[in-house]
Amino acid sequence: MAEIPAKLQAELRLGLQEALVNAAKHGNNLDPSKTVVVRFSLIDNQYWWIISDQGSGFTPSSSNEEEPTDYLPPDESENGRGLCLLHQIFDQVEWNRKGTELRLCKQMETRRGLSLRR
Repeated sequence: MAEIPAKLQAELRLGLQEALVNAAKHGNNLDPSKTVVVRFSLIDNQYWWIISDQGSGFTPSSSNEEEPTDYLPPDESENGRGLCLLHQIFDQVEWNRKGTELRLCKQMETRRGLSLRR
């Protein structure tokens, strides 16, 4: 998190914690013999996290046209808020087909480069 701008650290920490809890709880069913793997990459101005679990997977929503931030489960529901939260915090939220790997992307502001003009 040291690489992340200070103004975004708390928000991203919350989103990543939610993703990790989901992987351990829903993916691995809290099985201590299973692991959760996190990979991080900085590509241009995009911060990417890939979180993989060893669970049996789930079927992610096949429609990216839906606006997931419009969905919030009923107050009495114990699950579902985490996915909404991830879509609020990250610019891209994608799963692999099996539903065992989550890719999260946060687009950073464009960095100003040096001009090469004379």
